[in-house]
Amino acid sequence: MNPLTLSWKNQKDRPLQMLLTLLLFGLGVGLIALLISLNTQLDEKFKNNLAGIDLVIGAKGSPLQMILSSMYHIDAPTGNISIKEVKPFLNPKHPLVKLAVPLSLGDSYKSFRIIGTTHEYVDSIFRESVATGKLWEGLYEVTIGATVASKANLKIGDQFHSSHGFADDGINTHDHGDGFKVVGILNKSNTVLDQLILTNTQSVWAVHDHEAEEKKAPAEASEEDHDHDHDHAHDHEDHSDHDHSGHDHGDHEGHDHDAHDHADHQAAAPIVKPLTDYPDKDITTLLVRYRNKKDWRALNMPRSINENTDLQAASPAIEMNRLYSMMGVGTDALRNLALIIVIVSGLSIFISLFSSLKDRKYELALMRVMGASRSYLFFLIILEGLLFAILGYLLGLFLCHSGMSLLSGYLEEAYQYEFSGWRFFKEELWLLGGSLVIGFVAALIPAFQAYQTDISETLTTY
Repeated sequence: MNPLTLSWKNQKDRPLQMLLTLLLFGLGVGLIALLISLNTQLDEKFKNNLAGIDLVIGAKGSPLQMILSSMYHIDAPTGNISIKEVKPFLNPKHPLVKLAVPLSLGDSYKSFRIIGTTHEYVDSIFRESVATGKLWEGLYEVTIGATVASKANLKIGDQFHSSHGFADDGINTHDHGDGFKVVGILNKSNTVLDQLILTNTQSVWAVHDHEAEEKKAPAEASEEDHDHDHDHAHDHEDHSDHDHSGHDHGDHEGHDHDAHDHADHQAAAPIVKPLTDYPDKDITTLLVRYRNKKDWRALNMPRSINENTDLQAASPAIEMNRLYSMMGVGTDALRNLALIIVIVSGLSIFISLFSSLKDRKYELALMRVMGASRSYLFFLIILEGLLFAILGYLLGLFLCHSGMSLLSGYLEEAYQYEFSGWRFFKEELWLLGGSLVIGFVAALIPAFQAYQTDISETLTTY
């Protein structure tokens, strides 16, 4: 009989013990594989979205929060800063700053963040291009990421209204005017760019300025109506023979003319002014890339900003390393737990094979009588240990990728980042090698005992 078939039949005769051993081995392998998959994909997201940014400048607060909100868009901003404060960094002749890209956050659509920025955010930072359409130009024009287009079901020419904040609660919707208009869709980049809606900073300002005017208008209109009614009553009392119709008509025509001119002016006015022409306006953060990363003045710039201004400067690389170190404690604990489970499962394989030898001594002696060599018996037991390891490894991979598939749905819903449950990594091959080593070591002592089986003594005893 084929040795592999014989090994399988030997283990199948003890189904409960085999199931327990495989389950233990599979849990250990699966947990390690899950950590590999999760850490690798998280590392890819973090590294891809660093995009060569050396410094982030924003409002005082948590530097890690500022990095997460500005670079990865998975947290709330620390606040806003005025353009007047960061105007020196926006100067293209700054001796230390090669690139400074402003970001304005605060609104969203279906939980996808709307970012007010410049074309350099796409062209220079992520070095991506438009798949269809064009980059935003005028007021309320947006260019959207590939994921936004597919999941929000948006195409070029579609219009939508933004919501205040990052949650899609349907309550804080800016429903004035025609809203934003999609003029372009970006190529798939596997970066945070896929989950963003990009427009110019002036559009972000315009949305909130218009909303503020609408909130203010009813109160002013009420006051004007009251004054008008009061004056009208007074005029009617003192000048009962005065004809109001012509006067009212003239006012109405003048009002319509002004409103019409204002609407035409707003629609036709191009966005050509640089942000430095709006010193009293606010942005959220500024993404900075140095001219020379080895320049000692650039290395001292974050500390100088933090100590001498009301701004906060943080290095994405430093803050992400700090985050890795905090995450590493939990990751290491889970990895150690998984290793313990694998070792316990290896002991379970050893106990299973060792205990089964007592019941199989007569069978092994008969095999020797029928011509099987000592080496064959040794190989047969080793094969059973390896079979346990391979089946446990396959079960572990199935548990890992099934669990990652479920977990990716929660991660994507919470952070809008795409994770795949069925990606396979080269580290999993090393995991297979480790599993085979454990199976081999666990079967080594039982195999050596089978190798030393004494035919005459065993047959006499039984």
